[in-house]
Amino acid sequence: MENKYINEQIRGFLNDPDMIASLANISSVIMNGYNELNWAGFYFVKNGQLVVGPFQGKPACSPIPFTKGVCGKCYRDKTVQRIDDVLAIKDHIACDSASRSELCVPVIVNDEVIMEIDLDSPVKNRFDRNFEKEMLEAAKDIASFYLQHHWQID
Repeated sequence: MENKYINEQIRGFLNDPDMIASLANISSVIMNGYNELNWAGFYFVKNGQLVVGPFQGKPACSPIPFTKGVCGKCYRDKTVQRIDDVLAIKDHIACDSASRSELCVPVIVNDEVIMEIDLDSPVKNRFDRNFEKEMLEAAKDIASFYLQHHWQID
């Protein structure tokens, strides 16, 4: 069972006008609000690649080229990537060898991906449609507050 209050908690932390503080707390809310996750965080679109942002978990691979991995495909296609078995993905980037499934959700502002929510699990088939729906809602809320607070990714 998922945490039915996760999106309310995320919206609460989006009231912080400091983007890094807000996203750091959101990554913690996600990591601690769901079971069977081993990484929860953000990648920023920066200098023509994906660069790790606030996260919870083991050290992350960074930077990631737009041409590689699940995160790269999320950026290129501007669509959610819900991967049931990362070992079946030819160019999967394994920052943590324990990861078995991944959910990557684009945060889109003015039709451009500005960042991604990236989640990893040591359990195959961890992410279902309900989880995806919750993270899509979070991505839309983040995009809205990004504009409201005039956040910038430097």
